Amino acid sequence: MAKIIQGRMTAPAEGDFVVFLIGMRINNPLAFTKWVPVFMAMGKMLPELYKNPQLGFKSYQMWFSRTLILVQYWESAEKLMEYAKAKDSEHLPAWKAFNKAAMKSNAVGIWHETYVVQKGMTENVYVNMPPFGFGKVGNLVPAVGKRNSATGRMGEK
Repeated sequence: MAKIIQGRMTAPAEGDFVVFLIGMRINNPLAFTKWVPVFMAMGKMLPELYKNPQLGFKSYQMWFSRTLILVQYWESAEKLMEYAKAKDSEHLPAWKAFNKAAMKSNAVGIWHETYVVQKGMTENVYVNMPPFGFGKVGNLVPAVGKRNSATGRMGEK
């Protein structure tokens, strides 16, 4: 279990970055053979991304219910797109397989959203939390002084 950092912390962004939301929705929970392969494909991609930091992937958080959600942090949109199109990555074969299978069944759906975040246009706070979200990517510092309020953190350059 990750160690809880007591107090109010923040992780100022040192530069621009990308927040990539990706997930799947189980439309038919009984159709295991349709949605389990989609779930397993992501399980192959994450270790690949962590083992290859030059790809630009920083970290993620995941929640699982009927809709699985991964919030990912990337260095840039360019690096994210390069990975998505790389013929030697785990992503492209999984994407092709999903698209082929999706034409045969609507038992599972997938989705994603990409947000490019400019330095100084974000803020975060973590109170009595282990490193979480962007706090796993950025350098956690005490949320004191100007950093005590969301307004102060948002304008930080």
